[in-house]
Amino acid sequence: MQFLRVRAGNLLHNFRMNHLFEANRRWAAQMKAQEPDFFDKLVDVQSPKYFWIGCSDSRVSANEILGLKPGEVFVHRNVANLVNHTDFNCLSVLQYAVDVLKVEHVMVVGHYGCGGVRAALLDQELGLIDNWLRHVRSIHRRQPERFAALDQTAREDLLCELNVLDQARHVAESSIVQNAWKRGQKLAVHGWVYRLSDGLLQDLNFKLQP
Repeated sequence: MQFLRVRAGNLLHNFRMNHLFEANRRWAAQMKAQEPDFFDKLVDVQSPKYFWIGCSDSRVSANEILGLKPGEVFVHRNVANLVNHTDFNCLSVLQYAVDVLKVEHVMVVGHYGCGGVRAALLDQELGLIDNWLRHVRSIHRRQPERFAALDQTAREDLLCELNVLDQARHVAESSIVQNAWKRGQKLAVHGWVYRLSDGLLQDLNFKLQP
């Protein structure tokens, strides 16, 4: 009986997920019709010039925002686009991007309306992720006077921007980027923010390069 329940559950699950496979087939057919050698190009070794460190938010897609095709931007995403020197996942991706792919630009990109930033600002308790967001909370607590006269939306926007600037500095201070600059590698680090309401990127005027 248990086997039958599991089997029935699997059949129902597959039925519910079929629309994703159907959408995938339509997309693949459309891409091949528009550009017959599209998938042949994807098989080639990737050589992107850009490395995007962004938020995991499902509404923020690096390729679409930048108007680039698959293979043209290398991507790492996590909640609130953090770059911690103890996060070997992020650092491993950064090292691969810089040392192996030889990207020329690393962009830390936050977005207004970020749930992680809002949770950090409001000291919301969400579970395990509270530990991750301590890094964002510390930014707010270091300079509370900058937030005092602002309304809630403006406070969230400011913390979003300050967080991007902090994480971009972390990228630039990493041994990976420092060593790349020492050996004369062409590499720049940028801090940007994205607004969901209009789809536009904003340069926070942060750019570090040797």
